[in-house]
Amino acid sequence: MNQDLNILHLVTQASLVVQLVMAILLMVSLASWTVIFGKLVGLRRVRGDNDEFEREFWSGRPVNELFAQSERRAEQGAPMERIFTAGMREFMKLRERRVADSGALLDGARRAMRASFQRELDTVESNLSFLATVGSVSPYVGLFGTVWGIMHAFSGLSNLQQVTLATVAPGIAEALVATAIGLFAAIPAVIAYNRFARDIDRIAIQLETFMEEFSNILARNVAQAPSGGNAR
Repeated sequence: MNQDLNILHLVTQASLVVQLVMAILLMVSLASWTVIFGKLVGLRRVRGDNDEFEREFWSGRPVNELFAQSERRAEQGAPMERIFTAGMREFMKLRERRVADSGALLDGARRAMRASFQRELDTVESNLSFLATVGSVSPYVGLFGTVWGIMHAFSGLSNLQQVTLATVAPGIAEALVATAIGLFAAIPAVIAYNRFARDIDRIAIQLETFMEEFSNILARNVAQAPSGGNAR
């Protein structure tokens, strides 16, 4: 009885459909953990890069100097830095075209920053939907394996004249392993999804706050020093 209820024995003795379900769930779980660890590292790097650029931005350096530096770093900079570069680039282009309307200058910069913000947010949110899918679907896939396994077990018992707990337990246990693996895949994915969604919301708020603050700086530059770009 104890040998029959060994986990490895249950997996190897399960029906082909149940084994297939288990294999799919294990692969999904492995992919989920890969995404989780990648997301942990990626979001930590994004927060660190944003904080570093924000400190540099408020250190008092001229905006034009920061813009020249950000242009050189291109895609290696922080998401906040790329948003700043997009807004400043559009602002400078409109200035070069001698757009006199201050509202048009600021609206152009805001639109450029908003488009860059959306691209950065899409990048940060990548693979988040995969975790949501794993968390919501895996238990049902495991349940399907369990139902199929129980049906297979009872169909095999129909040929026996005497049924005892020792004959029923292994078949039921084989089927329940699929549900256990489904939960093993789903629970970490749900926890990670909620954690990452909260972290991404904080990053989005930080970026939106920066865009508003930088827009105010540009507005002061337009009002106080139209020909310059160093005013704060």
